[in-house]
Amino acid sequence: MSSAEPQKVLGMPPFVADFLMGGVSAAVSKTAAAPSSNQDEMLKTGRLDRKYNGIGDCFKRTMADEGVMSLWRGNTANVIRYFPTQALNFAFRDKFKKMFGYKKDKDGYAMWMAGNLASGGAAGATSLLFVYSLDYARTRLANDAKNAKSGGDRQFNGLVDVYKKTLASDGIAGLYRGFMPSVAGIVVYRGLYFGMYDSIKPVVLTGNLQGNFLASFALGWIVTTGAGIASYPLDTIRRRMMMTSGEAVKYKNTMDAARQIVAKEGVKSLFKGAGANILRGVAGAGVLSIYDQLQVLLFGKAFK
Repeated sequence: MSSAEPQKVLGMPPFVADFLMGGVSAAVSKTAAAPSSNQDEMLKTGRLDRKYNGIGDCFKRTMADEGVMSLWRGNTANVIRYFPTQALNFAFRDKFKKMFGYKKDKDGYAMWMAGNLASGGAAGATSLLFVYSLDYARTRLANDAKNAKSGGDRQFNGLVDVYKKTLASDGIAGLYRGFMPSVAGIVVYRGLYFGMYDSIKPVVLTGNLQGNFLASFALGWIVTTGAGIASYPLDTIRRRMMMTSGEAVKYKNTMDAARQIVAKEGVKSLFKGAGANILRGVAGAGVLSIYDQLQVLLFGKAFK
């Protein structure tokens, strides 16, 4: 932010305002996208009694077996995790961009873009340190489908129960299983998510498209989808590692998990459910475009 920007926004420091705007925008978008997100995770983990034949079959069977509201199962933990994650991501992104200090006019487009990519990746990695255990709990809840053999009993009874049972069976390490591939994945995802959006927007969205919400949303959707697909294999591996908590069989490390998954299921399994990223991209694009509009309204910010 430049020195000309106000020190207080609605009585808050700009960093706090950025934090809240990013968090609120993310919570609304994530709730709207929860159904497609949950189906995506079911396809990823491969932990189903009977395989689904794509996203459509996954939606149909889930609603038939467990009701419409089951599509939002685990959403409370999802929002609790996503609010601070996105809030921190947006707030730290500006801090890292200021720290790197690259300017398009002074340093050239290539260096400026590299700074944007690095800022996004660093913001994602920093935020992950604070919220990973909630991500673990959300993943376990979203995949806690009814087991026919146990009469429909669920493995977990809410967020707190996930923590209790995981700590009892695996200790604190169980809450952080899959952390290393997650860091790698988030650096790739956030680097592209923020870096490409911030770098392309001032070049493409000019003239009549400048400040246009729909144009910003469309660009955000393309960037979000691309970032999601690029980081998808690492995301699949870390979720598989998460799902081994409480079980006898464990992966030794990230490479071992990747080797076992590819050996047993093929390379395509790393991209299982990747098509849902097109739907999930709506939420990510919504956060970017809504955040931009709020920035303009409250700060009068413009991309340069």
